[in-house]
Amino acid sequence: MNLNDTPPLYRLKEIARILRAENGCPWDREQTFASLKPYLVEETYEVYDAIESGDLNDLKEELGDLLYQIYAHSEIAAETSNFTIDDVANGISDKLIRRHPHVFGEENIADSRDVKIRWEEIKKEEKKERKSILDGVPRHLPALVMAYRIQDKVSHVGFDWEKIDDAVAKLDEEIGEFKEAVQLEDKDKIIDEAGDILFSLVNVLRFKKVDAEDALRKTIDKFTGRFKYIEMKVNEAGKSIDKMSLAELDVLWEESKKNLR
Repeated sequence: MNLNDTPPLYRLKEIARILRAENGCPWDREQTFASLKPYLVEETYEVYDAIESGDLNDLKEELGDLLYQIYAHSEIAAETSNFTIDDVANGISDKLIRRHPHVFGEENIADSRDVKIRWEEIKKEEKKERKSILDGVPRHLPALVMAYRIQDKVSHVGFDWEKIDDAVAKLDEEIGEFKEAVQLEDKDKIIDEAGDILFSLVNVLRFKKVDAEDALRKTIDKFTGRFKYIEMKVNEAGKSIDKMSLAELDVLWEESKKNLR
């Protein structure tokens, strides 16, 4: 078979099969669902980074790496006659049709908010074994993302602040409780109140449609750039950063803020 003459998705399917076959790649043949988990997460974050960078060529490549992970998992399942990549594609296609009755059916839905509410209603009908609307939130999501997903889900059933001012007031309240915990030097309470602050902040940002994970990553990138600037200046001066005073480092920090805008 000449793989270059086959349709792209079928070509990838065949490559995944060949790599797992008897005369395929020893490494690929050893892989299991569990052993591939880290690569699935890694490839997902590389797609995330490509989106952040705005490099569309990089995004295309990283999406390909992520797509292969789906094919690899499906090939492992196919070997034990559980499901195939075609079953995966048909499954998501059927789900998308079911959950968009306003597109593929006769329902009329006014706006995106109503779309999300109807999506959750249909999902609840499909997942009757779930006792809570929160049961479907993955436990391994990054904490800030998980907080957002939980808040978003409960908001669709009316469990939400009426306006952002109420959410901000709750954040202020949690900050006050955190300060009290710090003064008491109660570590367990500090941990508890710190979590409440983060959860409340995610809620405030949700009202403004700001992703807390993105906001924090931007600050991390900003801090990293400024600190590397300090390191560069210290090295240029022939000094050692751990021998400099905090006042000297602060001068360089302020300089980095001006020069890296």
